[in-house]
Amino acid sequence: MTDKPGDPTPEQVAADLTAVIGRVVRRLRTASPGVGLSASQRTVLALLDREGPATTAALARAELVRPQSMRMTVGALESMELIERAPDPNDGRQSVVSVTDKGRRTLTEARAAKHGWLSGAIADGLDADERRQLADAAKLLERLVQQ
Repeated sequence: MTDKPGDPTPEQVAADLTAVIGRVVRRLRTASPGVGLSASQRTVLALLDREGPATTAALARAELVRPQSMRMTVGALESMELIERAPDPNDGRQSVVSVTDKGRRTLTEARAAKHGWLSGAIADGLDADERRQLADAAKLLERLVQQ
């Protein structure tokens, strides 16, 4: 398929997507303000929930932050009793952190609030045709992130 005059360039689409996805992410974060977690704390908690227990060093590598920064994030989550430490079964000099039941409940509440806001916004703001377009766009976005 070839471009037609007036078709948006890949650069224009990328700029538009970057801007709107950023706004959607910020809006999703504000949909669950009662959780009381920073963006980095939410990310680490979700990563531990999805991937399982990890060392602080492994978390720092996964999130591309300095180990000192990750230690602060892990410490804050631990003080809120959302994660817990245990000796690393492979290396007794280290410890691994994992999500507690309280941490899982917190994630569940945050996700429910986000999904509630988004599904409500879709139901209230889009007609059936637009919902189909958005569903198609989601498939395209998924294809892009798999590259």
